[in-house]
Amino acid sequence: MSGIENKTVTPDEAGMRLDRWFKAHFPGLGFGHLQKLLRTGQVRLDGKRVEASARVAAGQTVRVPPLSTDAKVTADDRANAKPRSRKLNEDDERAVREMILYEDREVMVLNKPAGLAVQGGSGLTRHLDGMLEAFRDKKGNKPRLVHRLDRETSGILLLAKTRRAAQELSKSFRARQTRKIYWALVAGVPKPRQGRISTYLTRDEGEERMRIARHGEDDAQHSVSLYSVVDQAGPKVAWVSLRPITGRTHQLRAHAAHIGHPIVGDPKYFNIENWELPGGIQNKLHLHARRIVIPHPKGTGKIDVSAPLPPHMQQTWNLLGFDAAQFDPDTHEPEE
Repeated sequence: MSGIENKTVTPDEAGMRLDRWFKAHFPGLGFGHLQKLLRTGQVRLDGKRVEASARVAAGQTVRVPPLSTDAKVTADDRANAKPRSRKLNEDDERAVREMILYEDREVMVLNKPAGLAVQGGSGLTRHLDGMLEAFRDKKGNKPRLVHRLDRETSGILLLAKTRRAAQELSKSFRARQTRKIYWALVAGVPKPRQGRISTYLTRDEGEERMRIARHGEDDAQHSVSLYSVVDQAGPKVAWVSLRPITGRTHQLRAHAAHIGHPIVGDPKYFNIENWELPGGIQNKLHLHARRIVIPHPKGTGKIDVSAPLPPHMQQTWNLLGFDAAQFDPDTHEPEE
């Protein structure tokens, strides 16, 4: 940039703080430098002096003065600093597209396979967030994760394709306007057949798991889940529909173990000694995010999507004679 530039705020950027707008467009521009440009009137919004906390609106014009080379590095430049191979992009894009259950201009709903991590971590070289780099556009934007699933949990994962959609979907999650239904195979048959599980959860010190906590313990969070027995195979195992009212880490897995009916194949929470896995059933986590219902971020109706069972759970359902096709989620889902 050799001189002054006037940049127009896009609809997707509406509502952003001005300092965050600059961070998105000019990642190399320090906050102190931006404050100085604002104080001296070199940065203006629609020709007026503003503060860093001002919110921008679609169509407004931001006056950007000449900036140093470091400050002018764009988000796209950063994304391309370590170029990904064309084959890697194509392979990742193909893999993600095979997961898509629903897509429009605002959202993407995936059926995440069991075993695929949502985000990176220790020892992980492949994860969904990294695969989404294949969808990054010329402005540096890529689909955003608005919630999470455990690595071994399969099923519905909702992504926002625009920043505004991410904001609206996050609001819906915080306001508990979202209905999420999970299917699980648990040890034994819960009694009563419908119930509410209310506990406090906190991270188990030194462990990658959660534990039941007392009210008032450090970092303990109230957590509520609903469950309903859909079918059973004798007294040994049951197909349970679960609905998390809150969204804590490992909530459903910890709650199922807490009531004495841990989820089959759960390496962290299965706590019944000398329990034998029924023949023909794979020792994998039998937890599946089956359905999501959430207001559309554009305010037009609802997104209502269901995901088919993963192969290992479908194999189990076939073996036990459970018929997923005959399950009516409106009739059988847990009641508040």
